[in-house]
Amino acid sequence: MAFSYYHRLNAAQRRTYRKSDARTRVALTDAPALQARADALAQALRGGEQPSVLAASRALLDALTGQLGAPPVRLRVLTSRPCNAEGELHGLYEPVEGTRAARISVWMLTAKQRRVVAFRTYLRTLLHELCHHLDYELFGLDESFHTEGFYKRESSLFNQLVPASP
Repeated sequence: MAFSYYHRLNAAQRRTYRKSDARTRVALTDAPALQARADALAQALRGGEQPSVLAASRALLDALTGQLGAPPVRLRVLTSRPCNAEGELHGLYEPVEGTRAARISVWMLTAKQRRVVAFRTYLRTLLHELCHHLDYELFGLDESFHTEGFYKRESSLFNQLVPASP
């Protein structure tokens, strides 16, 4: 099922959209090793210190791209989320441009209350931005659309990193 913006895409974009939508899973080769890094990220968020959150996020991101065989991506962990009338920005992916490497930016504090973002929300944001990176750099897509497949890939990664409790 295509999202409402699909009808505004040109033929090439529609082909890319359908390729993205068809890919629903990202398989990790050693999820347990990455679960420990996700746990360390949860601990860093509980501490609320930006340098610790950055280090734990970087370690997880590096391990993920390494396992998946994707090129590394730069990371910024910023404090309070920017917001406007449309809402708060949780994360941002900037693809490779010229000689500039790809970069992910995530925010660790809510905009209004300036509270540390919940672990699951933060991790989903980090994985969401990583999925954009994978679309371009691992799956060779010309664009990274928000398709059902895209969200399923994000959930696939999340569920491997944070398995459901018994």
